[in-house]
Amino acid sequence: MIMLRILASFLIYLSLLERHGGDSITTVEQVGPLSVRAQPSKMPLITSEFKASRIYESFRALSTVQGKSRLSRRYVNDTSAYGAGGPLRKARPRTASADMLSRNISSILENLLKRYEQSQLPTHGQGLPTVVRTNILIRSMGPVSELDMDYSMDCYFRQYWRDKRLSFQGPIKSLSLSIKMLDKIWRPDTYFYNGKHSHIHTITVPNKLLRLDQDGGILYSMRLTIKATCPMELKNFPMDRQSCPLIIGSYGYTNQQLVYEWQNHDDAVSFVPGMTLNQFDLISMMHRNFTSTRREGDFSVLHVAFNLKRHTGYFLIQVYVPCILIVVLSWVSFWIHREATSDRVGLCVTAVLTLSTISLDSRTDLPKVKYATALDWFLLMSFLYCIATLLEFAGVHYFTKLGSGEIPRLDDEWEDIGALGYATGEIADAAEASDDSEPANSDSDVFVFADHDALHCELPLPAELNGGAAGGGYPKRNTFSCPIYNNQQQEPAHIFPRLSSHASTMERTTQTEPPAVSRMRQMWLCLKGDDKFRRQRERDAAAEKSEQGRQGAGYVNSISLIDRVARVAFPMTFALFNLLYWLAYGMYKKEFSWSMIKA
Repeated sequence: MIMLRILASFLIYLSLLERHGGDSITTVEQVGPLSVRAQPSKMPLITSEFKASRIYESFRALSTVQGKSRLSRRYVNDTSAYGAGGPLRKARPRTASADMLSRNISSILENLLKRYEQSQLPTHGQGLPTVVRTNILIRSMGPVSELDMDYSMDCYFRQYWRDKRLSFQGPIKSLSLSIKMLDKIWRPDTYFYNGKHSHIHTITVPNKLLRLDQDGGILYSMRLTIKATCPMELKNFPMDRQSCPLIIGSYGYTNQQLVYEWQNHDDAVSFVPGMTLNQFDLISMMHRNFTSTRREGDFSVLHVAFNLKRHTGYFLIQVYVPCILIVVLSWVSFWIHREATSDRVGLCVTAVLTLSTISLDSRTDLPKVKYATALDWFLLMSFLYCIATLLEFAGVHYFTKLGSGEIPRLDDEWEDIGALGYATGEIADAAEASDDSEPANSDSDVFVFADHDALHCELPLPAELNGGAAGGGYPKRNTFSCPIYNNQQQEPAHIFPRLSSHASTMERTTQTEPPAVSRMRQMWLCLKGDDKFRRQRERDAAAEKSEQGRQGAGYVNSISLIDRVARVAFPMTFALFNLLYWLAYGMYKKEFSWSMIKA
């Protein structure tokens, strides 16, 4: 049986010689990781055994032709079913060289990993650190969150190092290996110092690449989504510029064992063409190598900083312009009549509430920092202007009521009025004197009447008068009613007592005329709540109204001097504030340097 097998093998060998036309055949045999070529064999002699082999070869050729005919008929049927451009095509059979190459690669890897120690660095025992070169290609970046102070980006993270223990020789310059080989070889323990949550993409398969060169160079690439911290200084928000770092280093190997470097230093960190951010502009980018000192030792670190400039268009439309319009709208109250209390107060309160809503909404996406941002200062000044408008009307209302000449309500003042002669019947004498051709205009007159006025006074009963006298006082305000009507205009005239002759000669002071005392002194007395000053203001206003009644002119509630000043002062100061604000924050340009970047 052994002899028959040897004979059959020899016959097959002879048939191969005949098929190749007598050309020399080169055989390849494996010796370790190297491929060694054998010497070509000589042309064999044609003998009777070679003729017998023709029968065996013809049988093999016949079976091969029949198999090809069946495959061609199947291909024709499939083409008719799917059309001329159908999905099925005639597959080329794998050649012997392809199978041999695959077996050669597998044999090379097996021989490489026989005595490979995964736990040791490539430069173990040489006294030199292993150098890992890195570069990054960023596909997309964002969002950048001020609330959480972090940012995200999607990138290709590549690492390259050399491990001479994996070097080989052969016709292939590099081998693309399965990611399962990562569990069998050494790789750097790279991590992100300021990373918060990063992950590798695994759809549809883990997005990793491993490539091995002849000289032992290893390329390890993966697709990552990195979420890293970005310390922000928000004092100039929303006209701020931020620098978001990304720090890369080894977790366990010191700089005596492992050193990181940027590969292609000028193009170490690059971006996909056309990449943009929603809220920022990428104005520059810096990267460097430095040493980070920790408690465990000194570590080699790579640092890249993305310098960003914020877009202010959103905040101009949503915050700044509405605030300016609301403040301007609150100034409409300066042109509203000062007696329209509900209208002016309602307008100012509405403006304050609207600004409160805008302020709360603008702070929802910002962290609770201990300092005020540029946006906070603008909202605060807008608040102050709206509140100042409301306080301005409070002052106008106070001076209007103080100098309006309303009938005093205090009992002691009405008693002073009664002391001038009301209880003694001088009202009747004044009524009789009204029939004369000229009204009583002396300084001691209690009432002033216009011509052709009819006086109808309801006097109190004697018992009431006696009761008032017995009580030691004089009649109160509700003890009589003495309306005066003009016969021609049918409008009530004002009756005011002359409390003293000094009131007719002293300088009249109203809200629209300069006071006898300085305005600063008058303001101080008002804020102090001086009772004597308040009574004097009421007496002067009453005397002024009585004089207007003698002249036949009706009392007109004129424009307040405070309103006149506010119409000019508020817009001018607000415009000046905006000019200084935008010069201080808008024109400020922050220059980036490694010293001011927080690592």
